[in-house]
Amino acid sequence: MTQDIPDYLVGPRPDDPRLTRRLTGLDHEGREQEISVIMERPLTIFLNGQEIVTAMTIGDFPDYLAVGYLLNQNMLRPDDVITGVEYDEDLEVVVVRTERETNYEEKLQKKIRTSGCAQGTVFGDLMEKFEDIELPRDAVLRTSWIYALSRQINTTPSLYLEAGAIHGCVLCREDKPLIYMEDVGRHNAIDKIAGYMFLNRIEPGDKIFYTTGRLTSEMVIKTVQMGIPILISRSGFTAWGVDLAREAGLTLIGRAKGKRFIALSGGERLIYDADLASVGEEPVRSARKASVASDAD
Repeated sequence: MTQDIPDYLVGPRPDDPRLTRRLTGLDHEGREQEISVIMERPLTIFLNGQEIVTAMTIGDFPDYLAVGYLLNQNMLRPDDVITGVEYDEDLEVVVVRTERETNYEEKLQKKIRTSGCAQGTVFGDLMEKFEDIELPRDAVLRTSWIYALSRQINTTPSLYLEAGAIHGCVLCREDKPLIYMEDVGRHNAIDKIAGYMFLNRIEPGDKIFYTTGRLTSEMVIKTVQMGIPILISRSGFTAWGVDLAREAGLTLIGRAKGKRFIALSGGERLIYDADLASVGEEPVRSARKASVASDAD
């Protein structure tokens, strides 16, 4: 049976020759083998005239990554007017320009290292607006949507299935995946989605966020800051991530593989409408490698 591929607004680009490279090595039996590996390149983000950060990224959608990063670090405000986003591929630089004058020299000195990979950093005052955010209480999550989303997302042709060594984040509405971003760090992938939503004025209240990575404090904070009420992952949780989700009223679902999942926060939004007898286990061919060691990613 042919798998229907979702009609994403933005989807993975496994055929983009800039994102992978073919390399030859020796396998466990000494035989020569050619495989695809993910490309990784620096991207320096400027806000107006100030250099903010250099992130390691696969290099697609630098405009969305830059805007989303600045939003999730509270350097861009929701009411900011962006007058331009300029990307220089040769210099590997993206400049975001705003009507408002900005100066974050003091804030740049307070950044801390997070538990994530690929240059995952947050600033010391990342939670300055966290407690003031109210997520929509009327949002619901049908269990049939969880199974449909997992099936569609994990069988979509992607850089992960082509080369591995990458994380994916997907913005969804009900049982429809809308925007699927990949990157070497899940933080980059979520920032790309945040940037896309800001630049395209997408409302977050009826959306679901799906990630392949761990449900850490930063993933929870960023999802809440984006105004999305539901966060789902194939992987597991950190205790602080769960505590923050409960504080914010975020529905937090992890270990979503096959017919199994567990909700550690916001379970009141769940509607159990799926017939578990009709939900199959995850096919081995579409399973993510990290699912073998459940929280390794």
